[in-house]
Amino acid sequence: MPNLIASAISSRGSVDNINAIASGLRDSGFVQSDVASWAYTGTGTMECKPAVSDLAAIAALFPEHIHLIAGKDSGINSVADLKGKRISLDEPGSGTRVDAELILAAAGLTKDDYTAEDLKPGPAAEALKNGKLVAFFIVAGYPTGSVVELASSTAIKLVAIDGDGAKALTEKYGFFSQSDIPAGTYEGVDAVSTVAVGAQWVTSMKQPEELIYEITKALWNDNTRKLLDVGHAKGKVITPATALDGIGIPLHPGAERFYAEAGLIK
Repeated sequence: MPNLIASAISSRGSVDNINAIASGLRDSGFVQSDVASWAYTGTGTMECKPAVSDLAAIAALFPEHIHLIAGKDSGINSVADLKGKRISLDEPGSGTRVDAELILAAAGLTKDDYTAEDLKPGPAAEALKNGKLVAFFIVAGYPTGSVVELASSTAIKLVAIDGDGAKALTEKYGFFSQSDIPAGTYEGVDAVSTVAVGAQWVTSMKQPEELIYEITKALWNDNTRKLLDVGHAKGKVITPATALDGIGIPLHPGAERFYAEAGLIK
């Protein structure tokens, strides 16, 4: 669209972006797919707030993997092995914590089966290193800095989140998908199968259809492709083929029109 100027603004993350979109402070923002789904339905981390019923998706961008990190010699080889252990699930109200609780429940564990700490990734990594934790969860695109730093000084493993529990999660919640973290992503750490949520670009249904159509068209323009390929480690995985993966909220009509014309939806 001629004369379209985009202004990027830093924020505190997914919830902050959703609140800003809902209030009209921002026109669009990047949000985790699970947080977007909870905001749209008024559930999960957003259950105490009114549903943001006019939230709409432009595109799924890249996966953020749920890392379950344990000491290499901890004996933790599955989610079920966390029974009776001290683990960190991140802070109350965080997307990571709710995801972790869903994963633990899918493995048959109740909140009485483990001791939960409320540590962010940096302090959690330090606590694991010092033997105060057996494991911790973090949701992030790989490689993520706190785990890179931990792996450089401590023998760790990534614990698989797979099998029947993960299958039940991905079937019940549209924002989860099964995905691998490759070997060598972190020093001395083998490949692992886990679940992921998507980083998505979302907006409001209040935004004009033609505007969002042109924005979506610009996102998948050949010139944008060149910038994505060289701009960031995750840029190469932002592709039209995965633009609709894991979206649990309605597409904006402008984005929907673009994807229909591109043959990605019927």
